[in-house]
Amino acid sequence: MDPRKRRTMDALLRAAEEVFSERPVDEVTVEEIAGRAGVAVGSIYNHFGSKTGLHAAVVARALAADQDYMDGAYLPERSPVAQIRAAADAYLRFYLDHPDFFRLLAFPQSPGRYPAGRELSSRLVRTVTEQNERLVAALRAAVDRGEVRPVDAEEVATVLWATWNGIISLAWRPDRLRHSEDDLRRLLATATDVIAHGLLTEAAEGSDAPGG
Repeated sequence: MDPRKRRTMDALLRAAEEVFSERPVDEVTVEEIAGRAGVAVGSIYNHFGSKTGLHAAVVARALAADQDYMDGAYLPERSPVAQIRAAADAYLRFYLDHPDFFRLLAFPQSPGRYPAGRELSSRLVRTVTEQNERLVAALRAAVDRGEVRPVDAEEVATVLWATWNGIISLAWRPDRLRHSEDDLRRLLATATDVIAHGLLTEAAEGSDAPGG
C-alpha cells in the first residue's frame, strides 16, 4: 500500500477508536473524526466507504488485538489454572497497550439509532462470548483435573470477567481513587486468589456449620 494512503488510514482509525470509545456511534459525525485525524472528510469515504465502514474497521481491529493477547494466555502447554492466571495478565496488558480498544469491547457505547452500529454490537457480543467460552473451558478442565472444586464454570467465568473489567476501570478515575499499573496488577492477582481460595479459614467455615 502507498505509504501516504497508509498514514491517512491509520490516522482515521486512531481518531475513530478514540471517539467511538467515548460516545454512542450515532452521535459521532464523519466531520468530527476527520477533524481529529487532521484529514479531509472525503478521506473517510475514499478509504472506508462510510462511517459504517470505518466503525466496522475499528471493531475488527479491536477484536483482532484482543484475540492476539488472549491466544498468548491459553497455551496448550499450560495447566488450566495457569491459563486462567495468564488470561488475567493478558487482559491487563491488552488494556495498557490499547486502552481505547479495551473500552470499546469491555464497555461499549450504545449504538442508539444507528442500524449498522446495532449489527456491529451484536458481532462484538458474539466474539466476546467466544472469548469467555475459553475461560469456561479452562475452568471445566481444572475441575476435571481436580484442581478446582466443582463449580458452575459459566457463572465463575462471568464473575472473573466482570471482576477484571471492574478492577481495570479503576485506572480511569479522575480522583485519588485512581490506581496505577502496578496497583492493577496486584489487585487482579488478589481478586484471582480470593476467587480461587475464598476468604474464610477452615475454622471460620466450621463455625458456621450446624453445631459449630
